[in-house]
Amino acid sequence: MPRALSWRIGLSFAVLAIATWVAIGGALFLVLRGLHADATTARLNDVATPLVAQARQRLPAVGDVRAVLVDLRDQVEAQGYSVYVVAADGQILTVEGDAAPLDTVPIPAGAVRGATVGGAFRAGSQGYAWVAIVLRGPQALGPRALVVAAPDRSAGDALRDLVAALPAVVIVSLLVGAPIAWLISRSVTGPLRRLSAAAAALPTGTAAPTPLPIDGPTEVRDLTSQFNAMAGELARTRREEADLLANLRHDLRTPVTVIAGFAAALTDGTASGDDVGRAARAIEEEAGRLEELVGQLGTVEQLDSGEAGFRPEAIGATDLLAQTAERFRSGAAAAGIQMTVIAPVPGLSFTADRLAVDRILGNLVGNAIAAFGGDPSGLVGGPIRAAPHHTERPATTEASRATRHIWLAARRVSGPPAGDGVALEVTDDGPGVPPGTTARVFERFFRADPARARAGGSSGLGLAIVRDLARAHGGEAYAENVAPHGARVSVVLPLVPGPGDAG
Repeated sequence: MPRALSWRIGLSFAVLAIATWVAIGGALFLVLRGLHADATTARLNDVATPLVAQARQRLPAVGDVRAVLVDLRDQVEAQGYSVYVVAADGQILTVEGDAAPLDTVPIPAGAVRGATVGGAFRAGSQGYAWVAIVLRGPQALGPRALVVAAPDRSAGDALRDLVAALPAVVIVSLLVGAPIAWLISRSVTGPLRRLSAAAAALPTGTAAPTPLPIDGPTEVRDLTSQFNAMAGELARTRREEADLLANLRHDLRTPVTVIAGFAAALTDGTASGDDVGRAARAIEEEAGRLEELVGQLGTVEQLDSGEAGFRPEAIGATDLLAQTAERFRSGAAAAGIQMTVIAPVPGLSFTADRLAVDRILGNLVGNAIAAFGGDPSGLVGGPIRAAPHHTERPATTEASRATRHIWLAARRVSGPPAGDGVALEVTDDGPGVPPGTTARVFERFFRADPARARAGGSSGLGLAIVRDLARAHGGEAYAENVAPHGARVSVVLPLVPGPGDAG
């Protein structure tokens, strides 16, 4: 088989064309042979009719059957016909020197005078077509029927006609089939060549690939659509990787600079007395930031590889919210934020991995706290700090402190995606989600305002981890702004994970 698809399509059409020509040729041959056989039979009838009239007049008078037969044969021999007589007993009488039929010439027992019977027999190596006209009834003695025969050339005549007509069929089929084969080949191979060229350029391309046009057969269209989606996803991933590297460079620069500076101060003795303690605390805090960043990246890697290792257990909503509020209460108070737990329905519980749920709520509360710290990107993937000393202390007035709140709530919900589930909600009255970004806040490395986010040092992974953990449990995460100002981030989890969730 040829390796090129276009050649395979061409070969397929060639094989189909040859098979069609053979089928048409065979059918035409049978039809033409039948027509020539009918024409021979008609000519034999025309020749036999006057001979029968003569035989009826002369045979009773002369009495010598062979003499009459020789005379009748001489009248038509020049035209290539042979004449035979079938006796009442079925014997075939021939003229001396003529080839006798090897087969019988069957005359039906019930055939009446004047009836015509036709068929074919062989005489020597030659096939003959014959027509017999009944002279007498079956009870009469003497000659029963007169037979006129001619060589059967219907097969040869049909073959000659076929050879004359078949080239026209071949030419017409080529004129019609070749353009169709070319168009079909082009409609398939053209898009595939574009796909091949685009796929070859994809690994080394730096710019976003231009979507390929959707054309060709349905299968090729589907393949092109999938390729465009894959190329777009690859371009998006490359952008995210570039953003990640840029973010990591920034996120690492400040802690490393601080650690290096204070470590040098401790080494060369610049820091002394109380400064030693402050330097040690600063190094510890920045090391904690680095550890947190590494932990976030590790969580993302585990979720992508499916190695998170969830262990579902029964979790009471009331205790969960109370423990989360207690974890962050000191840090929130230091930032001038009042944390409030809205008591859920008594007895509300669900089944999930406890560490994953703690991380979900920790990321949500940490983002809400960071949203009050002058960094609006904190709500959309900003720094998540599980310990109070990691929370920046904002410069606030007593009046503004009274307006800062974070509310934790849990309620039972029903419907997709989790069916019967529980919604864990963290609401704040901070700056809210920047307009136009609520649909993207859970994207990895997304920053609503990159220029301002650089001051906050966010990695853009907080809410992305929240959504991934929720989906791993068969749930989903949502973000929305609330009136008059603030934001609410909700995570909906099923009451009981399905067989493929949190496993």
